[in-house]
Amino acid sequence: MLVGDNGQLRPTIFAEMSALATSTGAINLGQGFPDEDGPDEVLDAARRAISDGVNQYPPGRGMPVLLEAIAEHQQRFYGVQWDPVTEVLVTAGATEALAATILALTDEGDEVVTFEPFYDSYAAIIGLSKATHVTVPLELPDFQPDHDVLRAAVTDRTRLILVNSPHNPTGAILGRETLELLVELAHEHDAIIVTDEVYEHLTFGVPHIPISTLPGARERTVSISSGGKTFSTTGWKIGWITAPRELIAAILAVKQFLTYVSGAPFQPAIAVGLGLPDSFFQHAAGVLQGKRDLLAAGLARAGFTVGHPQGGYFVIADAAPLGFANAAEFCRRLPGLAGVVGVPVTAFVRPERAAGYASLVRFAYCKKMDLLERASAQLEILRTL
Repeated sequence: MLVGDNGQLRPTIFAEMSALATSTGAINLGQGFPDEDGPDEVLDAARRAISDGVNQYPPGRGMPVLLEAIAEHQQRFYGVQWDPVTEVLVTAGATEALAATILALTDEGDEVVTFEPFYDSYAAIIGLSKATHVTVPLELPDFQPDHDVLRAAVTDRTRLILVNSPHNPTGAILGRETLELLVELAHEHDAIIVTDEVYEHLTFGVPHIPISTLPGARERTVSISSGGKTFSTTGWKIGWITAPRELIAAILAVKQFLTYVSGAPFQPAIAVGLGLPDSFFQHAAGVLQGKRDLLAAGLARAGFTVGHPQGGYFVIADAAPLGFANAAEFCRRLPGLAGVVGVPVTAFVRPERAAGYASLVRFAYCKKMDLLERASAQLEILRTL
């Protein structure tokens, strides 16, 4: 469910589109979950943990084996040191991490700046916190922000700057100059940067640069990630936060009243995953890149104008060349037209900005190759309409 502009709860677009896929038998490229299991080493570790009796409440901060694995991961890949005892927190996925962070660090009247389009839970959580949501549009065709607009959006009322890179839904990766500007603005206005980095290992020829690695950023950055996307275990809901200890303490004070703890047998399994060799992470990104290329080519053959995502699970396709100016209406018709489900990008923007993204559709390519091939073939019927 999602908080609407009138304060009432309404179903998310993902629930609506997934229900449509189920009722019509269409191929669901709307919701971003893999249809293949993750690495055997990770799955076997979860089975062992269950057999060994790791089935009760884990420690509130997370199991030490995972806290240490997260700290080692951040040092190994990014050269950032975090104390696993005081500067790392395990959460029920990245969504809970975001909720606990926003609820802990904002008061009514504070402003939270995000880029737009934005993952739908951002607006819902900001609304629940009673903070004010301020957005900066990502501009077509490469979905990067205008720096002057970004400067104007961040003010002394800004408490949090929420950054998602690699970005959902566009697949864009923010450039280093933009990241450096964000750090500059956070210092200028005494704001905290919150990063959603769940696609950190799924980039295509472009390195992921955590903001926390930039000069002056570590002391005012809350970095959030999870194991779901990297290890194809989205149902396990094991996420984490790395941040200075005073920020972790404030977030933990809220987190303990949300889920308290989560996923005891999955925590040591994700720790195993984080310790896998570099070849695993490289292979995972390479396989996903091949899936991106396959679906993007199919969409282009069907007549869409297709974006070129640099990371993540999704590709943006413009339905305007096919004669569809309204992507929301198009997505509701698409199961009947081609037996495929996508999500309109307008679901990720506020009504006043919808016109700029009106004909854009998000498709997920984190699926089996044969399914993507079938979807691509079915979409080609759109050329004949």
